[in-house]
Amino acid sequence: MAQRTSAWCKLSGLVTEAPENWTADDLKPYVDHLLTVFGPARLIWGSDWPVCTLAATYEKWVATTEHLLAGLSEEDARRVWFDNAVEAYGLDVEA
Repeated sequence: MAQRTSAWCKLSGLVTEAPENWTADDLKPYVDHLLTVFGPARLIWGSDWPVCTLAATYEKWVATTEHLLAGLSEEDARRVWFDNAVEAYGLDVEA
């Protein structure tokens, strides 16, 4: 899908699908794969709130994502956290 379309992928819902007592290391292979196939230019972070609270606090998911994206440049991390959603959803952030 990543190679044959221009689809975006949302980085969301991982903690509720992970095994109980998951760690960032449990999620890392999945995030690394998404970064490899979609790249930081087509990956959009999502909170999955309030569903994420079944497996983690919102704060834990944010901290985990920060850890998982730590290897990205500041520009690429900003794309995943913010810029890609603005582009994909056509958001007017000036309003």
